[in-house]
Amino acid sequence: MKALIIGAGIGGMSAAAALKQQGIECDVFEAVKEIKPVGAALSIWSNGVKCMNHLGMGHIMDQLGGPMHNMAYQDGISGSVMTQFSLSPLVEAVGERPCPVSRADLQSMMVDSWGKENIQFGKRIEKVEQTEESVTAYFTDGSSATGDFMIAADGAHSKVRTHVIGYQAERRYAGYVNWNGLVDVDEDIAPDNQWTTFVAEGKRVSIMPVADKRFYFFFDVPLPTGLEEDRTTVIKDLTGYFQGWAEPVQKLISAINPETTNRIEIHDIDPFDTLVKGNIALLGDSAHNTTPDIGQGACSALEDSVVLGQCFAEHGAIESPADIEAVLKAYEEKRRFRVKDLVLKARKRCDVTHGANMAETQAWYDELKVEKGDKIIEGLRNTIINGPLG
Repeated sequence: MKALIIGAGIGGMSAAAALKQQGIECDVFEAVKEIKPVGAALSIWSNGVKCMNHLGMGHIMDQLGGPMHNMAYQDGISGSVMTQFSLSPLVEAVGERPCPVSRADLQSMMVDSWGKENIQFGKRIEKVEQTEESVTAYFTDGSSATGDFMIAADGAHSKVRTHVIGYQAERRYAGYVNWNGLVDVDEDIAPDNQWTTFVAEGKRVSIMPVADKRFYFFFDVPLPTGLEEDRTTVIKDLTGYFQGWAEPVQKLISAINPETTNRIEIHDIDPFDTLVKGNIALLGDSAHNTTPDIGQGACSALEDSVVLGQCFAEHGAIESPADIEAVLKAYEEKRRFRVKDLVLKARKRCDVTHGANMAETQAWYDELKVEKGDKIIEGLRNTIINGPLG
């Protein structure tokens, strides 16, 4: 039995690991000739770390995870602390730590764990054909590959998604632009063991520690889509958008490297229930493209892979194409409500954080000033424990 895995990102590589655990041969195809991840880092919350452990890649998290022990919100203008608390109660409640990681390092180590020589690069999928017995991927270079089933982890712009759900899913602009990158740790900007977020005016500046004494940073600004800005103007742009903000924010702006800073217009896709068509299953962003506002994009892809492996394990021996379809349908049933919930939660948080209704955003700021950490930790706990590994 052979699986075709389309995409060698976090979803694709975790799916390959999950299927390998079940003794299933996988051929992995990646569109680009050289992987250059979009986004500097990821907040892998405890549910994602549990998934990496389950998939035999926990050592990667141990190596890459930053020491994020505390959490704080600060007023963006004055710099005053609105709330600050330890994440230890969260770790104790869910049994695992959160791990902010460099995205490039995570993807590179997952690829190395699988074996880079076992991935076919430069294979951009053009179309799919499926029968009851097999599925064939046709690539833009004129080549093709056939397997017993396909896991399409080909990202937010998935080509396979349209084939599976029967229509072209439209991406929805979430209303804000995100700049992100990595800088050296500087405790004049933020403590080196804390997720620190500055908020005001519907904007956000966030700093997380990752391995090797680096901060992952991001700036969020509500803006119209399609503005002509690029790396050459990043310092000027951010200085203008955050004029009058607190000194740590100004220090962060002056520290960033425009050449390694990403600018991304944030989008999501309305959730849909169809994740599977016969012997093809969507996984990761192709199945549930979300905004990053609750930090569950990569985590939910990892959860998908764990559930996929669990479904094969629970089914037992695969003796016919109908067995494969039954496993994939079980995967769909276990995932479709969970991922829809995460997409909509992120969308709701996005609107509150980024001033879709400034009265609601101001009310959130006021809540933060009296927050002791309990409410935030409970929200994080609920999201984590509803994952496949509890």
